[in-house]
Amino acid sequence: MRRTGALYLTGVLVSGFGSTAMWLASGIWVKSLTGSDSLAALTVFALWAPALLGPLLGTVADRVPRRPLMVWSNTAMAALLPMLLWVDSADRVWLLFAVLVVYGTQGVVHEAAEAGLAVSALDKRWLADFNGLRMTADEGMKLVAPLVAAGLFARYGGGPVALLDAATFAVAAGVFALMRVREEKPARPARKRRGPGRSAHWLRDTAEGLRIVRASPVLRPLVLAGAFTMLLAGLNGAAVYAVVDRGLGHDPAYAGVLYAVQGAGSVVAGLAAGPLLRRVPARLLSAVGLALFAVAAAARALPHDGVALAASAVIGLGLPWVLVAAMTAVQREAPPDAVGRTAATAHTLVFVPNAAALAVGAGLIAVVDIRILLPALGVLGLAGAVTLAAKGTTGSGARSPAPAGPARGDRPAP
Repeated sequence: MRRTGALYLTGVLVSGFGSTAMWLASGIWVKSLTGSDSLAALTVFALWAPALLGPLLGTVADRVPRRPLMVWSNTAMAALLPMLLWVDSADRVWLLFAVLVVYGTQGVVHEAAEAGLAVSALDKRWLADFNGLRMTADEGMKLVAPLVAAGLFARYGGGPVALLDAATFAVAAGVFALMRVREEKPARPARKRRGPGRSAHWLRDTAEGLRIVRASPVLRPLVLAGAFTMLLAGLNGAAVYAVVDRGLGHDPAYAGVLYAVQGAGSVVAGLAAGPLLRRVPARLLSAVGLALFAVAAAARALPHDGVALAASAVIGLGLPWVLVAAMTAVQREAPPDAVGRTAATAHTLVFVPNAAALAVGAGLIAVVDIRILLPALGVLGLAGAVTLAAKGTTGSGARSPAPAGPARGDRPAP
C-alpha cells in the first residue's frame, strides 16, 4: 500500500511540474506573440473549458479500468505536445489554444480516474490526509516549475517548455504503470437492443453525479462554496498579467515569481488540510480558505512588490482548503462505483465558473481598473465566507463526516 501511495504521489509530482510549467508558459507565450493581455488570460480559459463536459467524461472514467486509463491518457499527451514546436508566430497561436483544450480534457478524465482509484485503494479515514499530500505534491511544483518555465521561455522560447511537459507526461505514464492496485470490474450499462436505449442509460449515468451532489447535505454546500470561490479566482487570475504589468511595472515573466510564492502557500495548506479536517467542520475550513483568498485578492490592488508576494502566498494557502474539503467529501459520500462521475460533476460545478470568469475577466481588465476590480472581489469573497460559516454552525452536515471504517478489502492505511 505504501508503495502504491508513493508511486501515485510521484506521478502527481512529475506531471504537476510539467503542467504548471506549461500553464504559465502558455500565457507568456501568447502575450509575447500577440501583445494581448486578454488573449494571454484566455489560455487558462482554454485549459478549464473542458470541465463543461465533466459529468460525461467522469462517466467514461467509471466505465473503464482506471489505472490503465491514467497510463494511456498521459502517454497520449506526451505524443501530442511536441506539435507546439510549430507555434512561432501570432498566426499560429490557434494551434496552442487547440492543444490546451485537449490538455484540459485529459485533465478532467485523469482527475476523475484518480478520485475513483484512491477510494478503491485507500482507507477512507486517510482520504483527507492523502488529498492534502496530493495537493502539496501538485501545488508544491509552483515553487520550482514557474521559475524554470519563465527562465526557459525567456532564453529559448515556448517550444522547449512544451517538450519538457511532454517528457513529464511520459515519465508519469511509466510511474502509474508500475502501480499495483486491485480494481473491481467497472460497472457497465445494461445492453439494449436499440441504440437509443443505451444512450438513455448513459445519460442517466452521466446525471447521477449531479443527483448525488444535490441530495447530499454534506456535498451541496461544499461544492457550491468551491464554485463561488473559483468564480472569484477566475476574475483574479484574469487580472494577473495586468497586476504584473500595470500595477508592478514588471515584464510578463514576473508572473512566474508570483505563482512560485503561491505554490509555497499551497504546500503549507496541503500538509495542514488532513489534520484540520479531522478537527474542525468542513464548512468552517472552507469558509476560512475563502476569506483568506478574498483578503489577498483585494490586497493585490496595491502596487507594491512585497504586498503582491504576500498576497500570492495567502492565496496559495486559502484556495486548497476550499478544494480539499469539497473533494474529500465527494470521495466519502459518493457510492464507490460512482465516484468518478461524482468527482467530475463536482469538478464541473466548481471549475466552470472559473473558466467563465476567466473569459469575462479577460474583457473586464480592458475597461475596469484593477484598483476597483480586485477590492470588489475581496468584498464579495468575505461576504460568501461569512455566509458559509454562519450556515455551517446551524445547518445539517456542517461537520466533516466521522472517520469511516476500512475500505473494501480491509486495505491498510497508507
